[in-house]
Amino acid sequence: MRLAAFALLLTCLIGCGTPSFLITPIQNSNKLDEQELEPGHGFSASKVAIFPIEGTLSNSRGGGILMPTENVLSLFTQQLEKAENDPTVKAVVLRVNSPGGTVTASDAMYQLVKRFKARTGKVVVASAQEVAASGAYYVSCAADKIVAQPTSLVGSIGVIFESLQFEGTLQKLGITSDAVRSGSLKDMGSPFRAMKPEERDVMRGMVEEYFERFVGIVSSSRPVTEHPVADLTKYEESIYGGTYSGRVFSGEKAKELGLVDETGLLEDAIALAKQLAHADNAAVVIYNRPYGYGGSIYASNYVPAPKADVMRLELPGATEFIPTGFYYLWMPGR
Repeated sequence: MRLAAFALLLTCLIGCGTPSFLITPIQNSNKLDEQELEPGHGFSASKVAIFPIEGTLSNSRGGGILMPTENVLSLFTQQLEKAENDPTVKAVVLRVNSPGGTVTASDAMYQLVKRFKARTGKVVVASAQEVAASGAYYVSCAADKIVAQPTSLVGSIGVIFESLQFEGTLQKLGITSDAVRSGSLKDMGSPFRAMKPEERDVMRGMVEEYFERFVGIVSSSRPVTEHPVADLTKYEESIYGGTYSGRVFSGEKAKELGLVDETGLLEDAIALAKQLAHADNAAVVIYNRPYGYGGSIYASNYVPAPKADVMRLELPGATEFIPTGFYYLWMPGR
């Protein structure tokens, strides 16, 4: 009786009868469809292709309803391949709205853009939307020009390694963990015990290595007004708040610092791409998958976040958001 009353109450609250779900079978396609966003002018057959770079960058499939979502690195690879093989595509605009991601995925996307430019000679312009931080900014540095809105958040040049630690909680519950390991550092970063000084030194060394790489990418590809110092540990001092402190800047301030070239909207970035590519009459297109997953060499594998023999704690729903590992990632409030 109670169940029937509850069902009746739920139906009344919804107001549209018994809730239902419509599931439509669709084909899993590996191809990318081209959609025209703006038509070209005159007799020109040239195009500017927009590539969205959104969300956390990683070489893995995120969670989704009923099925995992697209592998960001896989889709990006296939988009570049399609643009490379289309002689009518004269320029690419990276529409960036991301806080960054894993060190390896960010670096892979940067290298892919550099190779695309070297092989094709085509123009690449990055357009920062709300956020182009850390790994997303790292990728943007491969572009010929970077355009940011005055209010965009840009920068966060730095590396972070973060792991959960449950030793105190487990002790209160009377739970202990015992690892049989092959080497003295095999379980460093384990969430079940505090990190030892020698393990922290190893992690610190890797963070500094990745940070040096990031700083080198920025200083070699951008006309930054602040030249990096030899001792990068100076940037860890609390009194320092400059370009390499890990903070974000407004698009306007980023232009002053040389982190971006111009301030403007996505339309301005597209116009700049057309100008640099000498394709003023070009159409603007975007590549979409009809639906499904696949399409590149990265499509069939699941690669967790990069880690150096670090134990990964599996928490339901949490690991896809911020798994243990090294990140070029802006994480406000953490």
